[in-house]
Amino acid sequence: MVGPFVVLFFAVYLIPLGYSLVRSLFKKQSSGLGIGPSTDVFVGLDNYAEVVTSSTFWAGIARVFSYGLIQIPVMLVLAMGIALLIDSEAARARGFYRLATFLPYAIPGIVASLLWAYLYVPQLSPVVQLLQSWDLSIDLLGNRVVLFSIANIAIWSWAGYNMIIYSSSLQSIPREIIEAARVDGASEWTLAMRIKAPLIKGPIALTALLSTIGSIQLFSEPIVLRTVTTAVGAEWTPMMLAYNATFAANNFELGSAVSVVIALIAGVLAVVYRKLSTRGSES
Repeated sequence: MVGPFVVLFFAVYLIPLGYSLVRSLFKKQSSGLGIGPSTDVFVGLDNYAEVVTSSTFWAGIARVFSYGLIQIPVMLVLAMGIALLIDSEAARARGFYRLATFLPYAIPGIVASLLWAYLYVPQLSPVVQLLQSWDLSIDLLGNRVVLFSIANIAIWSWAGYNMIIYSSSLQSIPREIIEAARVDGASEWTLAMRIKAPLIKGPIALTALLSTIGSIQLFSEPIVLRTVTTAVGAEWTPMMLAYNATFAANNFELGSAVSVVIALIAGVLAVVYRKLSTRGSES
């Protein structure tokens, strides 16, 4: 039963990872005037040195961290609020609202970005036209706002996914605890804040961790919006830098190094977050 998983794990994870690690230690050099055949030259950590000394790379890291500070709290609070509302005693048509909230997650990220790009472009967007009718001039694709616009796409796409996790976790809380609190006179707000939310701290920590790792890998939304705004450059995020180095500049070795550094940063963040959450639960 474990065999298929092991085969796929090696085929789609360990082998590509090992190949990227190996390629990141080489560079291709051409003989003569650059028109001869290229050869692989072992350069050790030179590609990594180029990555960690690149101002473009660290500017992209700063952007994805800023994006995460905006997107993650809003998305998780929204998902938790919807899950608690659906789980409340007064809720009706739970299945409908659960499905309606989850549906945006079923839309592929590229398609969702295209849909929102239509709502952001001033010449086409009914939202922008409505704001202009109220004498509000906001460029949703401008340099100062585009980060929020990208975060909005991710919130819309992923809030339903996290809501399903929270809703399922809330369903696993013993009903005896909830009924006992109601008998003691607890309101729905007290139940939500004092009983339900603290009892699903594990799933909350898990979704926060996965969202943090996902923020580091931000790619689909900005790569689509780049086609409609100059505020997003070709190397706007670290993943876009790796993509551009690999496929635009045909520098697979540098792209591999960028990808490995991104993976290391995500791994360090995961370990740090895990340590902090474990320490918080122990205290």
